[in-house]
Amino acid sequence: MEQQHTATDGRDTQHTQDAEATAWLSEDEQRTWRAYLHATTLLEDHLDRQLQRDAKMPHIYFGLLVKLSESPRRRLRMTELARETKITRSRLSHAIARLEKSGWVRREDCPSDKRGQFAILTDDGLKVLERTAPGHVETVRQALFARLTPEQQKSLGEIMMIVAEGLQPKEAGADLPWLR
Repeated sequence: MEQQHTATDGRDTQHTQDAEATAWLSEDEQRTWRAYLHATTLLEDHLDRQLQRDAKMPHIYFGLLVKLSESPRRRLRMTELARETKITRSRLSHAIARLEKSGWVRREDCPSDKRGQFAILTDDGLKVLERTAPGHVETVRQALFARLTPEQQKSLGEIMMIVAEGLQPKEAGADLPWLR
């Protein structure tokens, strides 16, 4: 660990050197960053409120049901579901317990691995997903796509893919919360 240096006037010189070496955001970058944070916070809240109203579930639970519905036999190992949805295993376990209580998901032990479990979308879970999806799609369309031109939609998709690719870990043993 690097030793801290303190100037005679009490300032932390290492901190000062780090701050001076930082490539701070320009005004345009800062404006873009803050607009992104503001918009994504509002969008996530908007989607959560719609799903709470229509299905009594948060957006993250809806995403879990969607992921299971798209999986072969509507089932995924819990570790794979955590990885796919970027949710910590403990948060996933809590979410699946809540979805089980609603009767929308069930767990099954993995026959080839005593510690492993599958999350399985039930018929009732599929029905709630089918009933809720049209309203959710309309909410996404109105909140995001209806506000953008086709060119802006294309640009947004390209930008988000570039950002996601840049953040996707390349090494197999990456220390990521959803892998713990």
